[in-house]
Amino acid sequence: MSKRDELIAKYAADLKDKCGVTADMDLLTKVTIGCGPAIYNKDASTVSGSDEKELATVKNNFLIKKLGLADSPELDKGIDAVMEKYGRSNRSKYRAVVYYLLTVHFGKQAIYN
Repeated sequence: MSKRDELIAKYAADLKDKCGVTADMDLLTKVTIGCGPAIYNKDASTVSGSDEKELATVKNNFLIKKLGLADSPELDKGIDAVMEKYGRSNRSKYRAVVYYLLTVHFGKQAIYN
């Protein structure tokens, strides 16, 4: 089993255990691949739900650039909803899991087809 496959399995378990979501493994794999080498870096592989700068980066680089969404207050509400679902007290929110949840939240799964 490759390192990436191990991480994808860990992300699927996180989705199930912490978010109550059964992952679409095909979509989760594509989102994880889309994160690139960041998934292997301890700092870059996680998202801080309390760091405004980090959340702005998620909004600009993922929601606007990757998913093609227009900047609006709805994006902030979506990020907030995902952080709430993942658990605000959960310190290590995996970037791939956050991106997966955002993709599903905004109904943009087709981006990864």
